[in-house]
Amino acid sequence: MNRYDKMFARLNARKEGAFGAFVMLGDPNLERSAVILDALAESGADMLEVGIPFSDPIADGPVIQAAADRALKRGVTPADCFGLLQGFRARHPEIPAGILTYANLVLARGREAFYRSAAEAGVDSILVADVPMLEAEPFVDTAAAHDIAPVLIAATNTPGQTLTRISRAGKGYTYCVARAGVTGTETAMQLNHGALFAALKVHGAPPPVLGFGISTPEHVRAALDAGAAGVISGSAVVKLVEADDEALSATRRFVREMKAATGSTPNA
Repeated sequence: MNRYDKMFARLNARKEGAFGAFVMLGDPNLERSAVILDALAESGADMLEVGIPFSDPIADGPVIQAAADRALKRGVTPADCFGLLQGFRARHPEIPAGILTYANLVLARGREAFYRSAAEAGVDSILVADVPMLEAEPFVDTAAAHDIAPVLIAATNTPGQTLTRISRAGKGYTYCVARAGVTGTETAMQLNHGALFAALKVHGAPPPVLGFGISTPEHVRAALDAGAAGVISGSAVVKLVEADDEALSATRRFVREMKAATGSTPNA
């Protein structure tokens, strides 16, 4: 069993959903980024999703874009990010950690080299956000060669035939978007995912995890009640990291509150 399988099995036994936290690696700097990763894990995040700073993150809203810009201005590189992840893995051997990135970053390094570096750093999954399912096969195959889960995106308007392909090719978890648009807390999530979750289950897809606009414990409860196996909160966490750079107290408190909302899920 990989770390995602173990995590979902453990949470199902406790009737809990998964809470995932997203941060941008290298924001505000490499040293603090390592502290932030530890704080998220120690405060109760079941899984981490991280970004590598990139100049054109088309799926990300203004908060995460600003975090990427701050890291880029400090000269943070993909190699630095793999170093951060390797250190995190040494300190937290059980928590799944995945990368959300873009095709240009992967291809600039070389697809084989990128996935090899990720595997050496202890990365569990890679989601390449701007690669559609019809073009995903080379990324999926390279991920499999390095024992990395290829995480794929599904939405309420994804055609049935595409959902079948996503279900067969995806591993770890299925990233389900809570609404149209980009990441951020400015627009409310739109929960009409019953048919999507049902279709993914029928096709044997990895567990559905809801992202985009997840920023309150009420959002967590609503997502789990709708049938999600977990949630990922990004912009809300990144905002707190930016505002609370020194003590991280607000970030820790937020993670604890969001994780607490995953308990006793009726769909577990």
